[in-house]
Amino acid sequence: MESFVNWLNGIIWSQGLIYLCLGTGLFYSIATRFLQLRHFKEMIKLMFDGKSSDSGVSSFQALSMALAGRVGTGNIAGVATAIAYGGPGAVFWMWLIAFLGSGSAFVEAALGQVYKTKQDGQFRGGPAYYIEKGLKIKWYAVLFAIVTVIATGMLLPGVQANSIAVGLDNAFGISPTVTGIILVVVLASIIFGGVKRIAAVAQVIVPFMALGYILVALLIVLLNISQLPAVLSLIFASAFGSDAAFGGIIGAAIAWGVKRGIYSNEAGQGTAPHAAAAAEVSHPAKQGLVQAFSVYVDTLFVCSATAFMILITGMYNVTPEGAAPMVNNLGDMEPGPGYTQQAVESTFPGFGASFVAVSLLFFAFTTIMAYYYMAETNLAYINQKVKRVWSEYVLKTVILAVVFYGSVKTAGVAWALGDIGVGSMAWLNIIAILLLTKPALKVLKDYESQKKEGKDPVFDPVKLGIKDADFWEKEYKYVPPTESNDSKTLSS
Repeated sequence: MESFVNWLNGIIWSQGLIYLCLGTGLFYSIATRFLQLRHFKEMIKLMFDGKSSDSGVSSFQALSMALAGRVGTGNIAGVATAIAYGGPGAVFWMWLIAFLGSGSAFVEAALGQVYKTKQDGQFRGGPAYYIEKGLKIKWYAVLFAIVTVIATGMLLPGVQANSIAVGLDNAFGISPTVTGIILVVVLASIIFGGVKRIAAVAQVIVPFMALGYILVALLIVLLNISQLPAVLSLIFASAFGSDAAFGGIIGAAIAWGVKRGIYSNEAGQGTAPHAAAAAEVSHPAKQGLVQAFSVYVDTLFVCSATAFMILITGMYNVTPEGAAPMVNNLGDMEPGPGYTQQAVESTFPGFGASFVAVSLLFFAFTTIMAYYYMAETNLAYINQKVKRVWSEYVLKTVILAVVFYGSVKTAGVAWALGDIGVGSMAWLNIIAILLLTKPALKVLKDYESQKKEGKDPVFDPVKLGIKDADFWEKEYKYVPPTESNDSKTLSS
């Protein structure tokens, strides 16, 4: 089984997918005139724009739900794995895929909003919806939905649960079985409450966990500030093969940096559009810009925090696949949370293992919540015309079982299965958004035009020649702000 999983993983994560992700990010950065730089201030402002409604969540709640999916074990264990197999240069390629990927993130999130629909009184959307409505390829949409249900409902939750269990076992000696049982009980209490409860939990936990983690990382960097120039030099030299020690593994640095970067920030993977579509906004570009910023938060902030902690303290190994160890500072320690725990422990003895374990608990648990929402959304797409209560209960049962199983199985298989899930979704979604480039760019241009006129942008798909944006054409109504409500009030 493990051999088959590794073989399939190698096919999906071929050089083709790596170049596709980099190329797509570069294309959208150029096509949008680097919106990730031009609209940076606007991104921050829009995070707090708009309120929730009976049908949708607020922009901040949508951001929190998307970050719940983005900020997970990839930010701690994934960064360590990238450094272990690709060397310090992998960090640069993680940064690059995040910067370029924010353009892809805008496009997929905006498309999620354009083609969203209302089912069972709440907004639903994502790649399956924009593939069917925008591309008119039903079988492709169903294929994406099936792959996503399998990936987010069966393959990816195990990675998160495994990292939580390993971290708690290392720090507190808690049995993985006990961890698995507790995770199942708490997760069940949340996912049976629906999207509103998921959003409510995410908007509280996500900002708290990310800020706390980054502050500890900053403190470690400041206490080792004399090492920072050397670490930055090492990252850039290794990334381009000019470092004497790591010059021979530039290919591994690119491959692992891009792979773990995408695993962490999910730009172009097709996960974030599900949360983006749930937001109550007056124009799709608003949520597109918010989701573009979420890539920065994930990789440039949280992943960088992990990378600097590991590299500045020297708590890492570098052993490229099929090669002899190039750096061996931690003996035979398996790449993962242990690197980050050792990094914090080296600066704050007695604190590192527990801090990273608790961080992982929050990071990974919120990601599992987000995975359930994505799986449920695609199940709703597949079963649009039938009563699906029973199938949702089956999905809940499966994801709870996967979480428990993931808590007690080996990390190697968990990561390989997770990579298969990420890669499969990325292939299908990136091809789809490339084919839908025209309406996505129309959305951005329309938003910018209305902003220049001093308006609060309101989306009209008919005026733009965008067809089958049914919700916006038939149900959406814009209510201007009043004196008693200076936020944008929306109704549908």
